[in-house]
Parts: sequence; structure tokens; C-alpha cells
Amino acid sequence: MSRLIEGRAGEGLSGRIGIVASRYNALVVDALVSGALEACRRLQIPTDQVDIVRVPGALEIPLAAKALAKTGHYAALVCLGAVLRGETDHHDHVADVATRGIGDIMLEYNIPVAHGILSCESLEQALQRSGGKMGNKGSEALVTALEMVSLLTAIAAGQ
Repeated sequence: MSRLIEGRAGEGLSGRIGIVASRYNALVVDALVSGALEACRRLQIPTDQVDIVRVPGALEIPLAAKALAKTGHYAALVCLGAVLRGETDHHDHVADVATRGIGDIMLEYNIPVAHGILSCESLEQALQRSGGKMGNKGSEALVTALEMVSLLTAIAAGQ
């Protein structure tokens, strides 16, 4: 008979949560950070268990996340930023490098690293995804990271 193994956000959390957030596009990113912190409150995770690291832009997020992961003090990381399309394809390159870096960190350090970097066509789209009608992707990223902590704990315990 098959077994279903799933994680539950907020269960089995031991260690800190690191949030790496860019300062660039602060109107959007600050709302993502607020959403992540609100998710912590809903899940009854004390905010003194959360470290917020601010970096200049989305491109710098993976380096800071890797530095946090390397310490071994974090159960999960949440990466938050906003990359908006401009007149060139620069937006595509920044989003690609950040995404690749986040995936590499997750696999290298074996901890959940949630991707909450928006890549949008416009400021309006980004605002809709950072607390508007499309929800708050910062909150979703935090919940995803915590669900993965629980899942990995269950897998390691053989449950």
C-alpha cells in the first residue's frame, strides 16, 4: 500500500528563518516582506525567530542567501524581490540569474529556499502580486518554505 508524505507549514520547525529581500522596487518588496511576516504571525512563529537581510537588488539575493545557508543556523530561507520589465532584456537576465542561484543553494545546502522574486511586465502586475487581487507572493513563499521544512523532516524520520 502506498503512503502519502506531505509537509505542513509551521510543523517541525527548529532553527531560524532567513528572509533575503531586495531594496530595489521597495514599494513592491516591502509589501512582500510584510506578507511573509504576516504569514509567520498566522502560523504562530515568533518574529524573533526571523532574520531579514536586505540587499541592493534581486541579483544580489542568491549571494546573501548562500551566506545564510552556509552558517547552518537556518531551517529555511525565503528570497523576495521584484524585477520589472524595462526597455531592454536586462530584466530577463536578472530574473534568470537569481532563479538559478536560488535553486543551486537549495540543492547545495539541502535546505528549503523559497523563490518569491516577482518577474513582472509592469509595476501594476507586481502590486497585484504583492498584496493586491493576486494575493501576496511573499506570504506564499514563506508558507512554501515552512511546508518543505516539515516535509524534509518527515522524510528523514521515515514517516
